[in-house]
Amino acid sequence: MNKQLYQFFEKEHRRIEELLDKATEFPDGIQMEYYHRFRAGLLTHIKMEEKILFPAAQEANGGHPLTIAAKLRLEHGALTALMVPPPTTSLIKVLRYVLDKHDLAEEEPGGMYEVCEALTEHRTQELLAQLAHVSEVPVHPHNTAPFALEAAKRSLTRAGYDYDALAE
Repeated sequence: MNKQLYQFFEKEHRRIEELLDKATEFPDGIQMEYYHRFRAGLLTHIKMEEKILFPAAQEANGGHPLTIAAKLRLEHGALTALMVPPPTTSLIKVLRYVLDKHDLAEEEPGGMYEVCEALTEHRTQELLAQLAHVSEVPVHPHNTAPFALEAAKRSLTRAGYDYDALAE
């Protein structure tokens, strides 16, 4: 296996993490320019997986979704929901925790990326070309209404996480 897809997505994870690190570099506040780039980067990354990688792996798997895909999709929903409210220290703490767990499930040996790579190895160059042409996801201003955070908490619960426990 040449691991080109794995390396592409792993590099994306590190790029997105770096943007979040820069956004939260200073304790006196979040640098919103970097946080905006983080949001767009994360949502675009999720789009790449949901629209290109996961469907290609499912097709190569005889039309059957991969077992881990259901959990990762729930986490994608939760991460997307966390992008709606404005960032707070608690939200960032929860976000980092979920991202760490999620990225590990994709990157670990036998994880989603290795399985997808093995299933689609005959299409690597085609998939890389598609990924290179994915447009960035536009992001809307944060929703400051309390229901936005409550919706994100419910989405996290569906994905198996407890926002309040993680935020402590």
